[in-house]
Amino acid sequence: VQLQASGGGLVQAGGSLRLSCAASGGFFGIRDMGWYRQTPGKQRELVAEITAGGETDYADSVKGRFTISRDNAKNTIYLRMNNVKPEDAAVYYCKADVMESPWEEHEYRGQGTQVTVSS
Repeated sequence: VQLQASGGGLVQAGGSLRLSCAASGGFFGIRDMGWYRQTPGKQRELVAEITAGGETDYADSVKGRFTISRDNAKNTIYLRMNNVKPEDAAVYYCKADVMESPWEEHEYRGQGTQVTVSS
């Protein structure tokens, strides 16, 4: 299973950015998918998560500004980041709870994509 993240880059404070993450490979199904972020010296933070049914959950720090969505047909999730703040700068990692079979499930993480915020 591979998770390919894209969409990071430089954004001005107050601006918007959209991250994407596509899962590929052989698997039975995918349960929750989501995004972590990590900055040096800080604890990893789960930013947003979405179930296969579309239920979402957000960290308090991004509620009202970030929107996670999912295309199950493409095994892809998106993170729309609006009103980006300097503290949103981080490496963003996507994750997926993948069912390799009906009886086996593991969390996979993709490579990170850097988000840099200019003020």
